Amino acid sequence: MLVVLTALAASGMTVVLPVLPFVVLRYTNQSDLALWVGLLEAVNALCAFIVAPILGRLSDRYGRRPVIIVAAFGAVIGYALFGLGGALWVLLLGRVIQGLTAGDLPALFAYLADITPPEQRAKRFGLLGAITGVATMVAPALGGLLAAIDVDLPVFATAGIALVSAILAIFVLPESLPPERRVTTVRLRTLHPFAVFRTAFARAELRPLLIGFALLLLPFGMFVNNFSVLALDAVQWDATRVGFVVAAVGIVDIVIQGALLPLLLRRLGERGVVIAGAIAQAAGLAALAIVASLLAQPWLFVVGALVIAAGQGATQASMDGVMSNSVADDEQGWIAGVGQSISSGTGMIAPVLAGLLYAGVAHAAPYWLGVALVVAAVIVLARARFATPSRPVPDAGVVPTDVGTRKP
Repeated sequence: MLVVLTALAASGMTVVLPVLPFVVLRYTNQSDLALWVGLLEAVNALCAFIVAPILGRLSDRYGRRPVIIVAAFGAVIGYALFGLGGALWVLLLGRVIQGLTAGDLPALFAYLADITPPEQRAKRFGLLGAITGVATMVAPALGGLLAAIDVDLPVFATAGIALVSAILAIFVLPESLPPERRVTTVRLRTLHPFAVFRTAFARAELRPLLIGFALLLLPFGMFVNNFSVLALDAVQWDATRVGFVVAAVGIVDIVIQGALLPLLLRRLGERGVVIAGAIAQAAGLAALAIVASLLAQPWLFVVGALVIAAGQGATQASMDGVMSNSVADDEQGWIAGVGQSISSGTGMIAPVLAGLLYAGVAHAAPYWLGVALVVAAVIVLARARFATPSRPVPDAGVVPTDVGTRKP
């Protein structure tokens, strides 16, 4: 059941990716397209940034299942509004609603942590990432084909996928967090993002991991939100071709996370996989910068996108496992919320930053900045401690007992 819900959640997100610029283009002009696409995604990320810590910690208190159900119904409403459209403010409202109920994938990953021994988490996160890759392979291609019929059809298909997820979660998904492993109280005043960040970054074993995580997410966020616009401008592709590239990214995810990651973890260890994946991302970003400025060749665009995907797939799964193992069993929802909040925070900044740099500086600027950020992440993570105990005792900082009280 977890596999099915993860595949549906990933499908729902990626069906829409190839058509976003084409939907927005109805309500703005070509010169402002990159900025508006970025703003819509930034607003969505801002809303998720605000609520992610609350949803994550509430899942530690009340269980994963209610959070997954609420998130799925929020996606139904948000995507349906986006599909109806009619004006930019309607698109904006749809992204706000979907963002305020964001939390399905983090809750699903916390669910996996609940049912997986600590030493197996990096591998299992990789397998879950491979499942996501299957969805990422199929869904964008489907979105591109549906867009050939009507550009709004992929958006409504996404709303339908979210509805199926909600129904399955209600009737089929069992709860993974038993009452005896839940926190007993939650103080809402401690759950705003800055309080959560202060608590998380005060813990010495988490601080460099979270910094490196954020530095890697920002350039990947710029890539995800800008590559469709780059494809339109640099190589004059339509939504269908962009959809097939995103599908190819899904194939790479399957190969890396589903087949190669266990081998890579055995050979290189978690630190080696993270560093190698980051270097691959830097190489892919550099390739897209060249496409944007010097050599507008479709083959180089495809190679750059696939290399970024390969590096990000290996890095993401390994980082998920390391951060999960760096906190206690009853903090899995909390760390998922922290990770989602960082992801949403960078997702809030990345689209606007990419749009401003792309439109106001140069088409290659977001990608060269991404290379610099990835290099900084490599330096930070090379010095980080990759601890893997199941219930570590923090060696400094604040233990998040101020967020909730654990049961004995």
